[in-house]
Amino acid sequence: MTTDLNQLAKSARQGDRKALENLVRAVQDRIYHLSMRMLVDPDAARDATQDILILVITKLSTFRGESAFSTWVYRVAANYLLNARKKAARDPQFTFDDFAADLETGLVADPPPAPDDAVMLNEPRISCTMAMLLCLDLDQRLAYVLGDILELDHSEASSVLDITPASFRQRLSRARRQVVAFTSHHCGIANADAACRCPRRLPAAKAQRRIGPEPVFSTPEAPDYSEVLERVRAVEGDLKVLKLQTAAPPFRFPGDLGQRVADIVQDIS
Repeated sequence: MTTDLNQLAKSARQGDRKALENLVRAVQDRIYHLSMRMLVDPDAARDATQDILILVITKLSTFRGESAFSTWVYRVAANYLLNARKKAARDPQFTFDDFAADLETGLVADPPPAPDDAVMLNEPRISCTMAMLLCLDLDQRLAYVLGDILELDHSEASSVLDITPASFRQRLSRARRQVVAFTSHHCGIANADAACRCPRRLPAAKAQRRIGPEPVFSTPEAPDYSEVLERVRAVEGDLKVLKLQTAAPPFRFPGDLGQRVADIVQDIS
């Protein structure tokens, strides 16, 4: 895959329009998945993905092949997600305390099961585990997503962030500690004694229209609620949190940006 992407990048740099379109198609899902895990908003993630892909193509002449093309793409995406969000001041700026209070609002003690609960329980499960990361600052959030969600090795992740491997490990460790502490205390999947559990949370989430009639986060590739509950309960310690966070589906861009981005870049140039 690395060789194929590097060759596509070389051909695209030499003016091959078809290679350019295929290059965009090859990386659009990776960028969208990263954007979803950082932004937790499908509309914002779609906009970010298109902007990042335009940056990738307009900066293509600066790619020298000294790293895997995917690593270089993640570096462009990381810079965009960090700097664009800071400049726009649009990051939600949640805190773990605020998030905990929100989770415990409107819980139902023993909700009667509804016919669609088996499907809809995945929505609060996935949206909550993703939104939890918004309580981290941007640097720590990105380190956590790269290291624990995308599972980049520390050498590649530090290259993406342009920091030393030691600095990346420290940043990831700080983020991980916070996520583990919060999840272990407040999440009913990881801790059977926690007040907030998805069945108790689901009625309030529906009433507040945080969950609509159609799933947003629970794609067909996502494991169902009972399966995730079984997986998490089967492991110990910090692995519970990791199992929970990685049980979100691999988000795929809803469309084909290949020709669209190529046309946009052609118009710009």
